[in-house]
Amino acid sequence: MTTITKYLCLFLLLSASCLAQEVANPIAVEPGVSLALASSRSAAISNIQYQLHFTIPAEQTASIQSTENIDFKLNKLIYLQVDFKQSADHIKRVSVNGKTIPIDFKAEHILVKQAYLKVGNNHVEIEFIAGNESLNRNKDFLYALFVPDHARTVFPCFDQPDLKANFLLSLTVPTNWKVIANAVKKDSRAQGNSTTYHFNNSDKLPTYLFSFTSGKYTYVNKNMKDREMEFLHRETDSAKIKLSVDSVFVAHRDAIDFLEDWTAIKYPFQKVGFVSIPDFQFGGMEHPGEVQYKASALFLDQGATKDQFISRSNLISHETAHMWFGDLVTMKWFNDVWMKEVFANFMADKVTEKLMGKSTFDLKFLQDHYPAAYGVDRTLGANPIRQQLDNLQEAGSMYGNIIYHKAPIMMRQLELLMGKQNFQQGIREYLKKYSYNNATWNDLIAILSKYSKSDLLSWNKVWVNEPGRPVFSYDIRYNGDKISNLIISQNSEIGQARVWPQSFTVKLVYPNYSKFLVVNAKTANTDLTEAKGLPKPQYILFNANGAGYGLFPIDQKMMANLYHLADPLERASAYINAYENMLSGKGNKPEELLDVFLQGLSVEKNEMNLRLITGYLTNIYWTFLAAEARNTMHEGIEKTIWTAMEQQQLQNNKKILFNAYQNVYLSVDAGKRMYDIWLKQTAPNGIKLLEDDYNALALTLALKTDTTNKILKDQLARTKNEDRKNRLIYLMPALSLDVKERDHFFNGLKDRKNRLKEAWVTTALSYLHHPIRQKTSIHYLKESLDLLVEIQKTGDIFFPQSWLAAIFSGYNNKEANAVVQEFLKSHPAYNPKLRDKILQTTDNLRRAQIIMH
Repeated sequence: MTTITKYLCLFLLLSASCLAQEVANPIAVEPGVSLALASSRSAAISNIQYQLHFTIPAEQTASIQSTENIDFKLNKLIYLQVDFKQSADHIKRVSVNGKTIPIDFKAEHILVKQAYLKVGNNHVEIEFIAGNESLNRNKDFLYALFVPDHARTVFPCFDQPDLKANFLLSLTVPTNWKVIANAVKKDSRAQGNSTTYHFNNSDKLPTYLFSFTSGKYTYVNKNMKDREMEFLHRETDSAKIKLSVDSVFVAHRDAIDFLEDWTAIKYPFQKVGFVSIPDFQFGGMEHPGEVQYKASALFLDQGATKDQFISRSNLISHETAHMWFGDLVTMKWFNDVWMKEVFANFMADKVTEKLMGKSTFDLKFLQDHYPAAYGVDRTLGANPIRQQLDNLQEAGSMYGNIIYHKAPIMMRQLELLMGKQNFQQGIREYLKKYSYNNATWNDLIAILSKYSKSDLLSWNKVWVNEPGRPVFSYDIRYNGDKISNLIISQNSEIGQARVWPQSFTVKLVYPNYSKFLVVNAKTANTDLTEAKGLPKPQYILFNANGAGYGLFPIDQKMMANLYHLADPLERASAYINAYENMLSGKGNKPEELLDVFLQGLSVEKNEMNLRLITGYLTNIYWTFLAAEARNTMHEGIEKTIWTAMEQQQLQNNKKILFNAYQNVYLSVDAGKRMYDIWLKQTAPNGIKLLEDDYNALALTLALKTDTTNKILKDQLARTKNEDRKNRLIYLMPALSLDVKERDHFFNGLKDRKNRLKEAWVTTALSYLHHPIRQKTSIHYLKESLDLLVEIQKTGDIFFPQSWLAAIFSGYNNKEANAVVQEFLKSHPAYNPKLRDKILQTTDNLRRAQIIMH
């Protein structure tokens, strides 16, 4: 063998070996974005620049022709997968580094072989038809909503949070449409019936935060403290516009001012902009420069309650806080999605505290977060704050009340543990270090640990990495009339024994004074040495300051004196704990607690507390009373609520009770009274009812009227706003007296096109499955569960949970429970996250079998 032949053989051998290695070790091509794919790409790809153009026709069903350039740097050659969750016919042309290549499309990915790529800068051009699913196309407007992994349903991209990029966007839209996006508008050019808008290059963003909206909107802009802000909305009610628009701008300014000061970082993006969207899927979504809000959350009327104004301020503060927490510093992978939400909620609460005062803040924090967190954490489907995520297509199931409500409680306890100043210093260092980049929860804990003497890793394990809540008990002993010993103990409600380190207060009540004891519960048993030698109290209120998390014991003498507690926060803590104890089979039975709350309707003057107890009251009424018991009690309950409404002095309190009356009434006389109010549009004395209220009343009347009527048709004729008209038209079949028409509506939900307005769907389902309609609706339950996987795949992040909640929240009978248990039993390998959602949303149904029998 010659030398040349030897080298040739060696070359061919090495080439074959390299090729074998290249083929043997590629990342699997599978639907979604796997953790393996995301890790591989983030290690190889950097400096991403997208240039996108969408041509959006006026016709809602016409295709959106689009073009895209993707520039990026490769530090090593990889078998490139570009995410695109559409059919292959949506891809028209692919060019890589100046060469048109064959379209290679598999399992939601455009595949680019290494031979077409190079180490260093690469350029990909794609002509495609944009997907409609996450563009939320309506008759005369659309909006892009890509969280958590929906960007890939619209355009080809690297759809993972740790591949941040700049976006250079242009849009061609009908000439009478307005536009707003992440970046500042650079120029526009009209041509015929369309206008093309060019935007500046965006700040560095993950794909889920890239967004735009366009349509028939009203445009408003204001200069707030030398900062230009722009606002698009579709509201037509002049009173709402006058009452709300200026307030919305001011709320954004106040939130930005607070957050710049607290973080020591100036507003980190090139523009401030927001848009109000009718029946938006969420309360809001934090796209920099184009924050999207649900219209009804921003536009309040003269009948709005104090709680609604506070909630609006809190929502705006939440989305603004995201500019720093989530947008400036983004989680590396969606298993840490809760991080951005916990900080947004936590910082929004701080803004509320500054604007509303500490007492209002403490009360709102307790009511906003604790019941919602308990609603998941007490269930058999409870999940930890931080969860494992193997594929981004499952990211939507990570969202829920644990990350939005338990996490802020956890963060508040962490701040108490560290001290406010140390906590703030740690957060400032974290934001500075990871600005315009990505970080994990462990990165944050590592920084915070430098500012704390406590073992944050152990603390983190029980609060963040494990589900469930503690159950507290106490042992009090006396020597004569003096306390000789008071020990507070905690055990886990489910699972292995754990301790939740936390701080809260216990109130000892005496005839003429009270004594507060601070409980620093760091171990399973906490000996309150400060109590030794104190006189025997009349009664004890546990968790008096509402800061403690868990199920607390109830002193029945306290329940007898519940409305003598002067502090609204203490009453709220007692209300919540009484309800949680009822659910756990401790304390009062449902009928007894219902009676307690009824007594409070005329004496509870605090608006937020009144809303809390009417919510508990109506929940007990429909979910924890048998139909027979309800039928014997409803007239008395109606009378009690109406009388309390007349006795309350404040307009907001009266309206809360009017809404409760509307919720529970069943009698013929009450129906006639409500019909008369709707027909003549004459509200009870001291109450202001507006169009939205009469819409809601018309829907209730249609639900509770068993004779043929034209209430909804008349209400439709009264309604002037086009978006509200369309909503009413959608809901009408779900409220039909004709069972066949309701069946037809439900069967229509199996087709995705009838589920596009998710807020409408869940409202319709709540009427369809209302307790007074359950005899004819119970047969929908199994099919509703069968649809859940499809709902999760095709819907937005909260839809699986809201779908289940709208369907199951009013059921309490054994037949419905049997459907759920049979479904779970017959699907042993069911998606575990969706299984948890089912267990969470049917927990009251499960408990009703125990509590009511």
